[in-house]
Amino acid sequence: MKPLVIAVIIWLCVANLGALILFGVDKKRAKEGRWRIPEKTLFLSAILGGSIGAILGMHLFRHKTKHWYFRYGLPAILLVQIGLGLWLSGVLG
Repeated sequence: MKPLVIAVIIWLCVANLGALILFGVDKKRAKEGRWRIPEKTLFLSAILGGSIGAILGMHLFRHKTKHWYFRYGLPAILLVQIGLGLWLSGVLG
């Protein structure tokens, strides 16, 4: 396997784990009435490659599921990332 492919796989694993953790931490803080992680940060974690982790965190922790922009935005980000990945790999185009 090429070093770039390995680096991308590692990045995606870290980004998804990070996004999942962010959603869990934010939910815990919400329950405790403490300082919250900004929604921009949650979206940024998805945009930076953690969209699967963000979606899993949203459903696993039942967090942000009532917000339409998370319910539809996170899957939209994932679809764009899949399309971009397929395009860059040469499968599309």
